[in-house]
Amino acid sequence: SQALLLSVFPPIGLEINDGEGHPSSSHQTLKGTSKWATSLESLLEDPEGVKRFREFLKKEFSEENVLFWLACEEFKKTQGKKQMQEKAKEIYMTFLSSKASSQVNVEGQSRLSETILETPHPLMFQKLQDQIFNLMKYDSYSRFLKSDIFLNQKKSEEQEENSPEAQTAAKRASRIYNT
Repeated sequence: SQALLLSVFPPIGLEINDGEGHPSSSHQTLKGTSKWATSLESLLEDPEGVKRFREFLKKEFSEENVLFWLACEEFKKTQGKKQMQEKAKEIYMTFLSSKASSQVNVEGQSRLSETILETPHPLMFQKLQDQIFNLMKYDSYSRFLKSDIFLNQKKSEEQEENSPEAQTAAKRASRIYNT
């Protein structure tokens, strides 16, 4: 199960890349904490946001929630029955079985048995994933936005924006465009 966690979730500090090896990025103009504060969805789209949210959840002893959610997102992209069976079993053993190392607390997991893993489909964990998303959205996410991890990140972003180097670069850029 440790291998699953490392394959699906790189250790904190590693960059998450898109399918072509480019760092993931959203096309929105908001960045960093401003983007994270708009919604849990926006936070989860940003690799740095995921990293900070994981840090926060680890302190709250509930990191398994975001790890499960991310594993389900990854699972939906899995191609081929054999790979799906393997990933479904890893998700089940890591997060849902009674012996799971990082068990999540969701309704209906007792009805999930290993037999369902024989005929996997991309949305087989969707209901459970939605429960965990809602748990994070209405519980941990609001606390995250008030946490030191978030507030310190926001403060350091604001200091960077207001630094003399950032202002000089902005002035240089405006001179270039206004000539």
